[in-house]
Amino acid sequence: MLFLPFLKVPDSCNAQLWGQLKRFWVFVKMQVLLLKEPRAGESGPDPYIQELASHGHKATLIPVLSFKFVSLNTLSDKLFQPEKHGGLIFTSPRAVEAVKMCLEAEERREEWNSSVKEKWNSKSIYVVGRATAALVRNLGLNPLGEDTGTADVLSRLIIEREDRNIPPLFFPCGSIKREVLPTALRENGVPLETLTVYQTAEHPDLEKNLKNYFTEQGTPASIAFFSPSGVKFCLEVVQRLSGEQLPEIKFAAIGPTTQDAMIAEGLCVSCTAEQPAAEHLAAAIAKSLQ
Repeated sequence: MLFLPFLKVPDSCNAQLWGQLKRFWVFVKMQVLLLKEPRAGESGPDPYIQELASHGHKATLIPVLSFKFVSLNTLSDKLFQPEKHGGLIFTSPRAVEAVKMCLEAEERREEWNSSVKEKWNSKSIYVVGRATAALVRNLGLNPLGEDTGTADVLSRLIIEREDRNIPPLFFPCGSIKREVLPTALRENGVPLETLTVYQTAEHPDLEKNLKNYFTEQGTPASIAFFSPSGVKFCLEVVQRLSGEQLPEIKFAAIGPTTQDAMIAEGLCVSCTAEQPAAEHLAAAIAKSLQ
């Protein structure tokens, strides 16, 4: 793998020739490694791979995390008692996937479609990110806040909108959620009830898949992280496999929380997506590779 910023040019190379070389380099397809899971509950090409391809780069996806769903009976009970809650909060696609699993039985699905979802739609359904919002819409719910981008920004939206005397907002979440949103809501008097509906762990094939990638593809031009957990589980292996080429890699973050986790581990972050969406991350990576 070649990297334009580190290509040494002879002193005798004139400015015109060097300009031609740089213009040519823009069209060289570079390898980008995406450390993320496939889209939850959807088929077809991954949008991040598609967006990077539109910028002329070849992206490969390696799943970092594995998930185990828990407490689904409790989740189902709460979903079918909307009168006990002031609204819903979803900050990850996996939490929405857990809800979908509760609706798999035909009887439950009919009850949901006939009355329950409309009772929820009379309340606020808060989400972070477009991917989560799309899955929420598939449930027949109307999401708010998909462009907030982070739990921190979403918490400010909720605090602005919600009365302090409402029943608690219901927040199905993962086992390693950050406490930013719950802490902000509680400090501002917004009632909240959380329920862990999935547990997160390292993908069992992560190290093997990373070794195979580096053996077959070489060191990528850019590596994108999508969560602090991804940084935790991948970084040591990536550093070991990259060796002396590590400083040449353009490291990208899906958002500020992941960026902070990368910086805390001593990584130099080349770019961060303006919003946690495929087109924003792909544009940021493409710019960093110019």
